[in-house]
Amino acid sequence: MSSTPLLLTEYMPRSELVVERQTVTQPKVPVIDAHTHFGPLTNGPDFDTKYDTEAEVAKLRELGLEKVVTLEVAWDAELDRVFRKLEPCLDFFVVFGSVDVSRLDEPDFERSVWKTVSESKAKGVRGLKMWKNISLGMKDKDGKYVPIDDKRLQPIWQAAADLDLPILIHIADPVAFFRPIDQYNERYENLLKHPDWSFCAPELFTFEELMEQQENLIASNPNTTFVVAHGGSYSENLSQVAAWLRRYPNMHIDIAARLAEFGRQPYTSRRFFTEFQDRILFGTDYGPGYYDRTLYYEFLETWNEYFPYTRAPIPGQGRWNIYGIGLEDEILEKVYNKNAKRILKI
Repeated sequence: MSSTPLLLTEYMPRSELVVERQTVTQPKVPVIDAHTHFGPLTNGPDFDTKYDTEAEVAKLRELGLEKVVTLEVAWDAELDRVFRKLEPCLDFFVVFGSVDVSRLDEPDFERSVWKTVSESKAKGVRGLKMWKNISLGMKDKDGKYVPIDDKRLQPIWQAAADLDLPILIHIADPVAFFRPIDQYNERYENLLKHPDWSFCAPELFTFEELMEQQENLIASNPNTTFVVAHGGSYSENLSQVAAWLRRYPNMHIDIAARLAEFGRQPYTSRRFFTEFQDRILFGTDYGPGYYDRTLYYEFLETWNEYFPYTRAPIPGQGRWNIYGIGLEDEILEKVYNKNAKRILKI
């Protein structure tokens, strides 16, 4: 036995648990991934040189995907670049655009929003992507942080309602990112590796304030269809997300990048997916070069126990494993495919 203490980064325990594990290589029905990024948001300004569109689509189709929704904070010329890059396979891609919120304090902001959104729809955009750059860092001309329910942003939500475009909105990150980076933080390793992901600062909105703003936004815009990304912003507390979904029929969620959260609470998750089977969209937050979605399929389709939510040797979102929730085929078809077609009108 070694007497030298291990560093946490060196600790990679191997489970001795022996359980049967059903293998899933294809989804039961064709999948629409409603949360991906094939443009500049996560791939940088030179996104259009980084991958071969037709080759990517061929691989994804082989793996059971029918379509993907690429969510981009792009408009005008940048949006045109996205469409040009995806043009060989526009039957496979559904494109979401955005608006220039940096013009918030300009007197013609409302007019510019309408112009941008209406022109984007004419180009083929099927919805708007509003990113966390607003709620987690945007300041107005007076140097004050802008809450997501700020009345000055109302032209965006109204334009989406008037033009019948859904809004996929990313408001907050995991709760642990708003807590001190200390021995009690369940994302400690995650935040040590990416300290810039921490939003635990006195000048920023707290997680609780962001959730209040999120509810105010949805409640104040009943004619706007919202898809709240990443498990409705609060997959650590599905009872709260369920309460919002019951209260606001214009709210929907996706499950992108929250497999670790849904999978560690299988009983609650199964009840949640069953009750809100018409309000949940499949999503991953993947982009070019990320093909394997089988862990998502395994979680949704099987009763497998205690399996990893990632292929990485050290799980990036917390040191735990997950459990399958064995959804019925009727629910799977909605989550994988039908809900996206109905909500996004594709």
